Amino acid sequence: MLKWNSDVWGKLVGPYGSAENVPLLLQQLMRQYNQEVFDELFQKYLFHQNTIYTATYAAIPFLAQLACSTTDAEVRKELFLNCGIIEASRAGRDEAPFPAPWAELAEDVGSFVCTELYCEYVEAIGKLRALTKEVFSYAAQHSIDEMEKRYILIADAAYRGSYMTANMLMTFDNGDEYVAVCPACEEDVFIWPNEDHAGILQAYAHDPVFHTEQESQLIVPAASFADEEARTLAERAAAIGEQTLAGQMHYLAGETVCPSCREKISVWPSLLSTFTM
Repeated sequence: MLKWNSDVWGKLVGPYGSAENVPLLLQQLMRQYNQEVFDELFQKYLFHQNTIYTATYAAIPFLAQLACSTTDAEVRKELFLNCGIIEASRAGRDEAPFPAPWAELAEDVGSFVCTELYCEYVEAIGKLRALTKEVFSYAAQHSIDEMEKRYILIADAAYRGSYMTANMLMTFDNGDEYVAVCPACEEDVFIWPNEDHAGILQAYAHDPVFHTEQESQLIVPAASFADEEARTLAERAAAIGEQTLAGQMHYLAGETVCPSCREKISVWPSLLSTFTM
């Protein structure tokens, strides 16, 4: 990991410019975790509008070390969740020896430094993934709202390499609507809860908020999960008590008729089709 006094920090960037203040914030967190300090670090230097930066790659190993060493389960959960959001937003996958956009940075600090930064980031993600069981156990046993549990599932999916699932959950983070794309006609299919039975999902040709009189299409829920990722997500949602998603998964893995072209479609692949690896 970079030394606190390394001049490389000043050459890394976050969403608003130089990362020269990142070491100070990280040192404060390592001495004693403070949510306001973490929020400042995360929002000003590490993450903005689903985008991460060179400063993010350098900071994650320190946050992973803190997550692994803390005795405070709430802090561990917070770090697991937010670092998972970062990993879900990583644009490149398995880039070696370091992400292509770092070419200019490599000319400035050297290829070796960039390679080391990238490798340490990947190693840190592995350490965070190893905390999954502890974080899940904590989430299942404590009063955590469903939105936060959903973000734990987003982080878990990202750590497992299921980036399409992670980004789908992050896009539809409220869990009250989804948008799939019909593979036959390429029209949007709006997946929405039934007004009278919130646990039942239905399909619409248009956004039900603005088209209240349209006819809905039934989604036939899957009796079992043929897709391994759908099965894993359903099991993990149930394990941490994210009841909304756990109840929806049989519908999200089910089948319906496209409201636009009337072709039969499988919801899960149609839902993930707009998200990239």
